[in-house]
Amino acid sequence: MPNSNSQIPIAHNSNPKIAIVHDWLTTMGGAERVVLALHDAFPDAPIYTSTYSPADMPPFSELDVRTTYLQNLPGPLRKLHKFFPHMRGHAFRKLDLSDYDIIISSASAEAKQVRKTRSDQVHICYCHTPIRYYWSHYREYKRDPGFGKLNWLIRLAMPFFVPTLKRADYRAAQNVDVFIANSTEVQKRIKKYYKKSSTVIHPPVDTGRFSPARERDDYYVVTGRQVPYKRIDLAVSAATKLNIPLKVFGYGSEHTKLYEMAGPMVTFYSDRFGDASDEQLTKALNGAKGFIFPSEEDFGIVAIEALAAGAPVIAFDRGGSRDIVDADCGVLFDEQTTESVVSAISKAREKTFLPATCRRKAKRFEKSLFINKIKKIVSDTYNR
Repeated sequence: MPNSNSQIPIAHNSNPKIAIVHDWLTTMGGAERVVLALHDAFPDAPIYTSTYSPADMPPFSELDVRTTYLQNLPGPLRKLHKFFPHMRGHAFRKLDLSDYDIIISSASAEAKQVRKTRSDQVHICYCHTPIRYYWSHYREYKRDPGFGKLNWLIRLAMPFFVPTLKRADYRAAQNVDVFIANSTEVQKRIKKYYKKSSTVIHPPVDTGRFSPARERDDYYVVTGRQVPYKRIDLAVSAATKLNIPLKVFGYGSEHTKLYEMAGPMVTFYSDRFGDASDEQLTKALNGAKGFIFPSEEDFGIVAIEALAAGAPVIAFDRGGSRDIVDADCGVLFDEQTTESVVSAISKAREKTFLPATCRRKAKRFEKSLFINKIKKIVSDTYNR
């Protein structure tokens, strides 16, 4: 039974109507895969979101996706939706969800600001994290907001707008009946910033698409958006220093810097003209000696995918990595420095990791387990 700080009314409808609400549907990532799994659990539930780019979201093409008024903005403005958190919050608060008995928000931003309009409604929030740039990582985002040439403008604006946005986010959190955290790290943040209890249910991972090779090649893999906080530079610099093969997947504002610092054993598999395919990454992970995971993440689905492919994970000992990596399937390092990553890779190279053991560890995060746990929380909450 999930913990909650609010009083939940007893339900009367034995077949409750459910709505799923997500921040935005413009690029595919781990949070969007959670939404797809929520839809698998509750296939009759429509999906509400602030803005939606169908061309970029093929898995959602046959689903009932409904948008806020922000979808009606002119194309260029709609693509800049991340600049308008005030408007996103307002758009979610204006949604009429009065037909639904249960609202399940999937939120790392403003989706949790949807409002209940009936006393018998229940709001369950699957929280990917309290908004990072208000709460846990404000200083990091202020130092490098990730908007390229517009960083200077965002830095100037943040001290003026963030306090108001934080208050709105906190108020919205107090109106959530049940919080679900995607990791123990996020559970701690929910308690610290929202003063609310939560239950941990890890995100679902499609482990079935991987076929781990028993005999591993001698290269390592790193992947992710090439932006400062992902710290792809640590993997590149460590591989260069050790002179070991590294396959780098992804693209972002740091790409040129990474390319220029890389040694001859580092190979890039995507550029500004497009990311490498999922098939290429899957094939690379299936045979890799190991996977380097140098960032502090709320959880880290890609690390689970590496384990499913039989690759041990060399990860920064913060955030979601602590829920994923143990001595049987990887090595944790304490500091985000090249020296610390070099030491961790060296330790990993001295150990024997069994691909079958890595894959077994990944099975803890199967989608079927996620669906069963979500269904139980919804049932227990609504019928208590």
